[in-house]
Amino acid sequence: MMKKQHIPASKASLVLFLCQMISALDVPLDLSQPPTITQQSPKDYIVDPRENIVIQCEAKGKPPPSFSWTRNGTHFDIDKDAQVTMKPNSGTLVINIMNGGKAEAYEGVYQCTARNERGAAISNNIVIRPSRSPLWTKEKLEPNHVREGDSLVLHCRPPVGLPPPIIFWMDNAFQRLPQSERVSQGLNGDLYFSNVQPEDTREDYICYARFNHTQTIQQKQPISVKVFSMDSLNDTIAANLSDTDIYGAKPVTERQPVLLTPTGSTSTKVELRGNVLLLECIAAGLPTPAIRWIKEGGELPANRTFLENFKKTLKIIDVSEADSGNYKCIARNALGSAHHVISVTVKAAPYWITAPRNLVLSPGEDGTLICRANGNPKPTISWLANGVPIAIAPEDPSRKVDGDTIIFSHVQERSSAVYQCNASNEYGYLLANAFVNVLAEPPRILTPANKLYQVIADSPALLDCAYFGSPKPEIEWFKGVKGSILRGNEYVFHDNGTLEIPVAQKDSTGTYTCVARNELGKIQNEVQLEVKDPTMIIKQPEYKVIQRYGQVSFECIIKHDSTLVPTVIWLKDNDELPDDERFLVGKDNLTIMNVTDKDDGTYTCIVNTTLDSVSASAVLTVVARPNPPFDLELTGQLERSVELSWIPGDENNSPITNFVIEYEDGLHEPGVWHYQMEVPGTQTTVQLKLSPYVNYSFRVIAVNEIGRSQPSEPSEQYLTKSANPDENPSNVQGIGSEPDNLVITWESLKGFQSNGPGLQYKVSWRQKDVDDEWTSVIVANVSKYIVSGTPTFVPYEIKVQALNDLGYAPEPSEVIGHSGEDLPMVAPGNVQVHVINSTLAKVNWDTVPLKSVRGHLQGYKVYYWKVQSLSRRSRRHVEKKILTFRGNKTFGMLPGLEPYSSYKLNVRVVNGKGEGPASPDKVFKTPEGVPSSPSFLKITNPTLDSLTLEWGSPTHPNGVLTSYILKFQPINNTHELGPLVEIRIPANESSLILKNLNYSTRYKFYFNAQTSVGSGNQITEEAVTIMDEAMASRQVDIATQGWFIGLMCAVALLILILLIVCFIRRNKGGKYPVKEKEDAHADPEIQPMKEDDGTFGEYSDAEDHKPLKKGSRTPSDRTVKKEDSDDSLVDYGEGVNGQFNEDGSFIGQYSGKKEKEPAEGNESSEAPSPVNAMNSFV
Repeated sequence: MMKKQHIPASKASLVLFLCQMISALDVPLDLSQPPTITQQSPKDYIVDPRENIVIQCEAKGKPPPSFSWTRNGTHFDIDKDAQVTMKPNSGTLVINIMNGGKAEAYEGVYQCTARNERGAAISNNIVIRPSRSPLWTKEKLEPNHVREGDSLVLHCRPPVGLPPPIIFWMDNAFQRLPQSERVSQGLNGDLYFSNVQPEDTREDYICYARFNHTQTIQQKQPISVKVFSMDSLNDTIAANLSDTDIYGAKPVTERQPVLLTPTGSTSTKVELRGNVLLLECIAAGLPTPAIRWIKEGGELPANRTFLENFKKTLKIIDVSEADSGNYKCIARNALGSAHHVISVTVKAAPYWITAPRNLVLSPGEDGTLICRANGNPKPTISWLANGVPIAIAPEDPSRKVDGDTIIFSHVQERSSAVYQCNASNEYGYLLANAFVNVLAEPPRILTPANKLYQVIADSPALLDCAYFGSPKPEIEWFKGVKGSILRGNEYVFHDNGTLEIPVAQKDSTGTYTCVARNELGKIQNEVQLEVKDPTMIIKQPEYKVIQRYGQVSFECIIKHDSTLVPTVIWLKDNDELPDDERFLVGKDNLTIMNVTDKDDGTYTCIVNTTLDSVSASAVLTVVARPNPPFDLELTGQLERSVELSWIPGDENNSPITNFVIEYEDGLHEPGVWHYQMEVPGTQTTVQLKLSPYVNYSFRVIAVNEIGRSQPSEPSEQYLTKSANPDENPSNVQGIGSEPDNLVITWESLKGFQSNGPGLQYKVSWRQKDVDDEWTSVIVANVSKYIVSGTPTFVPYEIKVQALNDLGYAPEPSEVIGHSGEDLPMVAPGNVQVHVINSTLAKVNWDTVPLKSVRGHLQGYKVYYWKVQSLSRRSRRHVEKKILTFRGNKTFGMLPGLEPYSSYKLNVRVVNGKGEGPASPDKVFKTPEGVPSSPSFLKITNPTLDSLTLEWGSPTHPNGVLTSYILKFQPINNTHELGPLVEIRIPANESSLILKNLNYSTRYKFYFNAQTSVGSGNQITEEAVTIMDEAMASRQVDIATQGWFIGLMCAVALLILILLIVCFIRRNKGGKYPVKEKEDAHADPEIQPMKEDDGTFGEYSDAEDHKPLKKGSRTPSDRTVKKEDSDDSLVDYGEGVNGQFNEDGSFIGQYSGKKEKEPAEGNESSEAPSPVNAMNSFV
């Protein structure tokens, strides 16, 4: 919610406008004018007798007026009284009381006269009275002995003071006596008791009178009241009074109402218009009467009527003649009623209808002074001229008195005077001064030139043009220096010269010219108007709900005119923010840290500028867990139930959703609280079910959305009577721990479930399906009993019954248990194995009879192990595997077998005790499968047209190898694949020399093994034939020479320097000349191999039987492992022998990278030779 205030355009401007209307009638002080009284003391002036008396009388006029005083109607010569002085240039009197003067000597009626050559003005009659605060007269107060139920009035009767004192009743400890419908203070200060009660007995009823004017308090002597009840009276006088005495056996009797004040059935009241009307009715009675007010023949005035003093006082403020009438008060209780009618008459001291106003006329003009007043009774009007009754004042031919009006015609300068109008009746008088000043003056504008007015857009703008002239000038307004005269409905022209623009807009900004003219001249004045944009709150604070000890922030983002400087003020509940460091006021927000309950309230952001003010408010609600309930009470105690009631604690701004009731058993589990039940948050009483033989205490926890309250204080304890148990133990079971016993277990009853002392259990059992009697034992409060000497694993019927000192619980239900288990006696029979494929077999067996299982059947376990591989005929360590099949199954699957192997298995039955004997071992064999990939593939001894291949047999043949399959194809310089050649190799071979190959050509090889079932996974390798025989014959020798190693190091160093130079040239934008030369003279027959191409003599153990895609000669995954890096010279010591020519030039290429087929992902692992590694640098 936002409130906007445009201060200058509304309230402040209106006040300014009204002031201008008054000032327009003022005569500038530099012009001749009669006196005007500007300040005077009140008519009824009560002074403090201990301080100096100051009687004010200030006036203005030209020439400055002189002052004189009358006292009690005669001239007061202040020069003759040393205690009285008059202030310089003033008529104010100062009577010196503090230096020996007495205020009582200066009581009287004073009147001030201010006079100059143009007339005389007089003040009101000022009645001076010193205040009085007399003491109470000494009196002997007898104690008041009152019978219980009677009425009583304690009289105050304060001394008469000036002004009248304020009355109140207190005790010796200066504590106000409590008042109520039964006991209250009347308007006259008396203390009224409608009926007395024993608690009214006391000896310090003290009436105090406070005299505010002198700041003194007077005290009456204490009054004693003794209230006797009928019982105490009878006990006191029983020995001395007969049975017929008045106090005999009478109880306190109820009485119908009787009015204590006012007395009688009717009364009258006169009040003056504008005052506060107070009517009072106080009644006696038992029970205490209630008071009601009505106005006969009308309604009590709305918005001005108030009921005070427990409805015994009717208060009507600002009364008028319409409030006259009959007011009835009615006192009523259960026995009847009483009433009183007060006839109210509202009179009125004189009040103005039209007060006379100063009149400025030019010579020869006409004018009137009007003095009209009203009152009840109607006031009389009398005129004075310069303080003298007009009838005896000097005659003036230009004036004529016509009742409440003086008419002036063709005035002259000598007609200037001050006239007084007096309107009076029996309740008071009004006196007004109004001068007639005859002047001839050209116009003058009193508003300062170029005065700047600033207003907010869409609000009124009032431009002042205060003026004076005689005759009265005419006023015109223009916009701009040469603008046209302003007219029309968009402007309002006031009599005091003010121009009002009701709705100023931005285009209203500018210069406005005011022109005043009369027959004696003309004058103009300019003022400036600026219209500003209104201040707005574009982001208002919002309603917030925050938990206690949290943090909250309110936003207040504003938009304002750029030429105005706003100030932002935050209020809490329309008051300043607390002086607390937790409140952080930012540029456009208010943050409250560590919020507490006292921070709850309304926060208002107020934005003020010099022209307007806007505000926005938001409510902060601080929520927390509720306070704990209190005043727990137990009622309606029965053997099995009780009623619990409580009073909720403060919900802390979050409604209580439910209450949780907990109980404590002080007899069995002291200090442990248990959940009892929950009830809705609107419920504060609940009927609780109870168990026998429990010493209950209850507590209540309140719950709201924030959380749970602390528990309430415990209720009083309630011990219920003992009874037979209501229930038997739960979870009864019979399970044997040995083959010849039965262990019976159960969950014992809780302490409160025992229902009485001496809790025991009757344990009964008998063998099922056998015509046996129940065997029973009674055991102490335990949870287990063991029956010995039972047959192995037979069913038993079991029951456990609770009992205590008062009897048995109801008959328990029976459960079935079994005696102890033993290991199974026989193994499963007819075990059969069906081999499904080379890795999977199915085993079947016949179930074991349940009697032979001798326990709860858990399932069957199959033990199986590999005896040997049929392809290698070599035994190895036997590792048995176990598969468990739950329940009464007769078959199972054996996965993960190895092909072409011999296995054994057996089957065993399992119960809760363990495994039975194994069935005879069953032998079965798995058929052949496809082999794994060859263990390695090496390519050695490259020549111009041949390569030597060496391989290892598969690690897992999975059958009898029938042959090897070798596929190979050439790869040209553009990475295209040539025709694929396939060779079948006998299984007993481990190497092969490929001849008739192309020289200096790269080949890719695919190699795998076969059984009768099919081909296994392949491995791949690449190799390159060499360039000529000479280099091939020298390759090994060169590689072992020291000079060759030094040469290679030098070449490596030169290449490093070359790379650095290339890097520098490249940064400068140049080309690498060596590279250019190589590009220009490249030999198509001798091209250096990329590092990626250097895979020579390694094998892959993964499948790779697919040829490379056309144009591809690199691994599909582009992966280079660290151990395969061609930069490692350590790897160069292994692999094929390097060959070189006599001149030291290298021949051949090297290959050592692994390559994966996209579909298979196989790798090879052979280190490259150092000779071929260096080829990559050439």
